[in-house]
Amino acid sequence: MQSKATSVNDYLNEIPEERKVAFAKLRNTIVENLPKGFQEGMGYGMMGYSVPHSIYPNGYHCNPKDPLPFAGIASQKNFIAFYHMGIYANPELLNWFTSEYPKYSKKKLDMGKSCVRFKKPEDIPFELIGELMTKMSVQEWIETYESAFKKTK
Repeated sequence: MQSKATSVNDYLNEIPEERKVAFAKLRNTIVENLPKGFQEGMGYGMMGYSVPHSIYPNGYHCNPKDPLPFAGIASQKNFIAFYHMGIYANPELLNWFTSEYPKYSKKKLDMGKSCVRFKKPEDIPFELIGELMTKMSVQEWIETYESAFKKTK
């Protein structure tokens, strides 16, 4: 369920009323804990946090015109999604997150490769997500990304 919103404010205005408070809190949690250098914007039909071209001119290998994505949040039809490429690309960070999750939530972890799904807004472990956001700097993400995804020629 991709949004056609072209700005963060437009996206926030589309959020269903019953999710607005939790979504705003999730966004604030991310922004408050986001390491210096990442930027907030729109991408892939959702709000995202990426490494701008001014820091990483190569951009994203799938489309070099796009900045290097790092994290994102989306209001999907049946859940709120939180995406974090670091837990997809770094097994140590994934292990940390999955072992910490039960300490912050009684709900079973509903997770894909980089996507964590929350069916109810009250199920979002804001403190854990805030801590996760602090665990990888822009430079660490670039190094992880290049070693995990970037093809050498």
